[in-house]
Amino acid sequence: MNWRGRKVLVTGAGGFIGSHLTEELARQGATTRAMVRYSSTGLHGWLDSSTIKKDIEIVAGDIADRDVMKMATKGAEIVFHLAALIAIPYSYHAPESYVRTNVMGTLNVLQAAREAGVRRVIQTSTSEVYGTARYVPIDEDHPLQGQSPYSASKIGADKVAESFFSAYGLPVVILRPFNTFGPRQSARAVIPTIVAHCMDGDTVKLGALTPTRDLTFVGDTVAGFLAAATAEKVAGETINLGTGQEIAIGDLAALIARLMGKTVTIKSEVERLRPAASEVGRLCSNNAKAAKLLNWKPEIGVEDGLRRTIVWMKDNRNLLRTEGYVL
Repeated sequence: MNWRGRKVLVTGAGGFIGSHLTEELARQGATTRAMVRYSSTGLHGWLDSSTIKKDIEIVAGDIADRDVMKMATKGAEIVFHLAALIAIPYSYHAPESYVRTNVMGTLNVLQAAREAGVRRVIQTSTSEVYGTARYVPIDEDHPLQGQSPYSASKIGADKVAESFFSAYGLPVVILRPFNTFGPRQSARAVIPTIVAHCMDGDTVKLGALTPTRDLTFVGDTVAGFLAAATAEKVAGETINLGTGQEIAIGDLAALIARLMGKTVTIKSEVERLRPAASEVGRLCSNNAKAAKLLNWKPEIGVEDGLRRTIVWMKDNRNLLRTEGYVL
């Protein structure tokens, strides 16, 4: 698709993936409306520091407010829905907030999109909905397992999106990114945590060290979103975005330390552990469907992506809260 002049809405546009996606749409000429969560401070997340902010229409609101969603969606051809509460540890403390934002908020987005007659809605899922892998690589038919309030809320959101395709014919595509990382990721995530600890000293403090993750660089994830918005005959589909490779958290910490030229001790701390039955022990994607339907494959290897992330964190350390344990 030639994006020039295409009217798009991105929810969660001030966040990690959302800001990268919003900027790329604007760079490619889309008429880009970016929805960020309202704050009395007037801040717009990572978009405030964007070099192309002038090319983006920013609207503030809350996806939990149906009227706000109707206004934000008016005139949009394509809706990229990324807004969500995502921190897994905090979901143990505030599960109702996750249901309200992730399930009811998604319902509002879908209803607004249906009423506006949008051409496509991209619903952002997560590999966490699969829980600990029952088999690998994980394809889109893998059972869904709500092992945390966060993952349960995202399963609920996906099922609501699925129902809007089946019941109303709303052209929805559900994307399931696997462990996206890169510049701008919150310090509560594992890779920024490891990098920050390596910058600060010689001890890396983590939760469980044996779980594996499928790490996908943010630029590749954004490319998957753009492909899903333009591909033919994908409405109603659920599609993984991952590399098909996995690495244990402890090994990841050792790799980052090596890339940074640091010798560190890697420790598992009790306060950082998930409840035993809630920990997702293994994630590794099958991305064959994305290759077939979207002509998508990851282009940035893990080490290359980590180097880019390390450089960005060193240059932007003042923007990240890295002291202590961040829920």
